[in-house]
Amino acid sequence: MGRSTPFEGRLARAVVVTLLVCVGLGTPTSSRAAPEGQLTWGVHISLAPTWFDPAETAGIITPFMVLYALHDALVKPMPGNPMAPSLAESWSASPDGLVYEFVLRKGVRFHTGDPVTAEDVKFSLERYRGTAASSFRERIAAVEVIDPQRVRVRFKQPWPDFMTFYGTPATGAGWIVPKKYVEKVGDDGFKKAPVGAGPYRFVSFTPGVELVLEAYEQYWRKTPSVKRLVFKAVPDESTRLAMLKRGEADIVYSIRGALAEELQRTPGLTLKPNYPPATFWLVFVDQWDAKSPWHDRRVRLAVNLAIDRAAINQAETLGFSKINHSIIPSSFDFFWQPPAYAYDPARARQLLAEAGYPNGFDAGDYYCDVSYANLAEAVVNYLKAVGIRAQLRPLERAAFFAQYREKKLRNIIQSGSGAFGNTATRLKAFVAAAGAYVYGSYADVDGLFREQASEMDRKKREATLQRIQQLMHEKAMVAPIWELAFINGHGPRVEESGLTLITNHAYSAPYEDLRLKPR
Repeated sequence: MGRSTPFEGRLARAVVVTLLVCVGLGTPTSSRAAPEGQLTWGVHISLAPTWFDPAETAGIITPFMVLYALHDALVKPMPGNPMAPSLAESWSASPDGLVYEFVLRKGVRFHTGDPVTAEDVKFSLERYRGTAASSFRERIAAVEVIDPQRVRVRFKQPWPDFMTFYGTPATGAGWIVPKKYVEKVGDDGFKKAPVGAGPYRFVSFTPGVELVLEAYEQYWRKTPSVKRLVFKAVPDESTRLAMLKRGEADIVYSIRGALAEELQRTPGLTLKPNYPPATFWLVFVDQWDAKSPWHDRRVRLAVNLAIDRAAINQAETLGFSKINHSIIPSSFDFFWQPPAYAYDPARARQLLAEAGYPNGFDAGDYYCDVSYANLAEAVVNYLKAVGIRAQLRPLERAAFFAQYREKKLRNIIQSGSGAFGNTATRLKAFVAAAGAYVYGSYADVDGLFREQASEMDRKKREATLQRIQQLMHEKAMVAPIWELAFINGHGPRVEESGLTLITNHAYSAPYEDLRLKPR
């Protein structure tokens, strides 16, 4: 054996982040029973090709509905482990935090039959252009292929959040695509016929209508139990429930209000509330324009006092959602609990009068993801009651987030995200300067955000991130609504739906664990 290099000696002494893995996760199962049957979903959004490519993940949870089936990541949340080794069997960090090394699992192949190699990992990371892509570009000095099973990432400076950004669905940067195939077919061709290393492979896609996937029997973790997965786009909630009751769908997403109560009391159907890190809030994108009513903090505060969050929660999600008065999920590291906003329409009207709007004002368009138009309708009605008159403009989800990122929406935006991460990842996408969905920012907030980004002392970093959240509250930058309880349901054929198997994941997963009841 040759002598180790100084770096290799340091790396050998570094803490190995994960070597022991969960039973059934670390090694392929010996059972290779052939998959059988079909599971059908009634999905609450229009299916779009952008969800098929990990490089385009947009700081929301939606793409991972598909990514967990078609693709695989070096590291990802799995049952019982929020950062489980997957395509990487282990990883380690140098003591100074400037180098991470990943050891790939042997014998793993893409659906094309090509092996997953370090070249694919390097290609996928360098190709990534989704949310927080600028953070990767700014902080990574080099991505180095050591050998086919090892890849090394070098940083310009320590990045305490690297694994939060890379090893969770905060971004899609750690999800690996086949370099040779992507280079052969191009980005557009890849979205038309995606190839990954996940438990299911692509069969067909009818835009906006249906996605069909088939079990990949050589998947490294285990052979999937179910042969075929069919995702049907069914925007109408009552239609989704009717499909579930008739057996046309086995699992349906997003059933609310009276329909959720109906699902709950229907024999043979099972209500499954899920708790993703999904907060919703209103963004006042013109607050930096001195001529806009939203420039006045009193107007923004009036909105916060005009909304009866508890009543909306009870009506729409049967009281399951949590009111935390923040855009940061309460489960995230560095979360700061803001003071509660009381429902006080009289005080809201008073604040509007003090700001020069005794008769209220026309607020223009209120943009939202169409699948949450019911929430938007309730909020618009509460705003109208205090004199803020807005016109609801629902958009299909892919179009909504595309226009949001391209800064094409004005006036009021009903924003939301169920992406994993921590306080810093959520602030990066939605609050700090140059964030994917940021229309404007404040110098004091931006300064503190830059300060915390390289801070290795956890207590100091926590204090800085909590100060940012305090400033957001003091400025009334946004109007938080709730931390969503995502209410789903499944029918009598389903033995394991995958709902809630992965803590905080919104959808069914891992797909290879899903099972139908024996016939």
